Amino acid sequence: MDFNLDETQQDLKKLAAEVLAREGGEDRLWQAGLMSVCVPEEAGGAGLGPVEMAVVLREVGARAAPVPALATLVSTLALARHGTPDQQRRLTRGTVALREPGRALADPPATAARRTGDPPVADGSARGGSVPSGAPGDAGGTPASDGGWALTGRKVSVPHLGGSALVAADAGLFLVEGIPDGAGGPGGPVRGVRVSPEFASTGEPAATLVLDEAPAERVGGPEAAEGTRRLFMAAVAAQASGVLAGALELTTSYIRTRRQFGRALAEFQAVTMQIADVYIAGRALDVAMWSAAWRLGEGLPADHDLALAAYHAGEAVKALHTCQHLHGGLGLDVTYPLHRYFAQAKHLSHLLGGAGAQLDLMGALV
Repeated sequence: MDFNLDETQQDLKKLAAEVLAREGGEDRLWQAGLMSVCVPEEAGGAGLGPVEMAVVLREVGARAAPVPALATLVSTLALARHGTPDQQRRLTRGTVALREPGRALADPPATAARRTGDPPVADGSARGGSVPSGAPGDAGGTPASDGGWALTGRKVSVPHLGGSALVAADAGLFLVEGIPDGAGGPGGPVRGVRVSPEFASTGEPAATLVLDEAPAERVGGPEAAEGTRRLFMAAVAAQASGVLAGALELTTSYIRTRRQFGRALAEFQAVTMQIADVYIAGRALDVAMWSAAWRLGEGLPADHDLALAAYHAGEAVKALHTCQHLHGGLGLDVTYPLHRYFAQAKHLSHLLGGAGAQLDLMGALV
């Protein structure tokens, strides 16, 4: 692959950096068109793909910006790939509900889906959840859009929930609309939907989504749910890459100017070795992340690259510990920017399940 960004990607990177450098929040990102880069052109977006998604999210991470870019870009790109034109027009902002309690991100979803005309079975799973080959909503057919499905299950760590969410279930990927955010935000009461707020290390909104025969609309089959999981992994790795790059820049600037014993900290050999380890961790994450995003964009198998990128995203937390150590007591100050980077690194690693889960996944893929 070519690791150089093309002209469009370079312009996108420059625009994102400029908007975020002015402390641009969510509204400014929408005004600049950065939150709709993955929405199809027919639905009013730019129609771009995984690499462009990664470009934007890396800049978001580099500023540790508390904005719902990850949730929005993943959900809109997943719909652009698997949804109907009507679904793409209706959902231009939303989130994804993939993780389940006690299960790895790569495990098949336990959330049960059934057609509303089929009765639920005694164990709570769905009867009639499978779809005949070539039928609406099957991998070989057109995604169903009749809304005639019901979901039962629990999703955790759902970022920026409120309004619409793409939910992974045993029978595929589903769109659930009208979800309240659990804090008096958008969305009204929806039958079979309950939202409980969670506490993320970054302070950003997150929630547990409990579904009990909740009405849903099918987007695609199990391949759509798997494709969305891959996009989510690439997106988290991209933002983690930016977080580590931003922390490295902040720490490098600090050790160049902070003086001890009449010398800059950067002149001490032990310090240079530690900051070099942070640089190497960032480069390893970059290579794996860009390779995974490129392969997703080209329609190539990307599971190995994604697992490796996710592993290095988990290892980024260790590099952030080094950055904190090199800052001394200042690194523990919650009013200093490094605190935001550390909190985001922890949160992103949590979304992927940690480095250990990725080692298990890589072992299963060998």
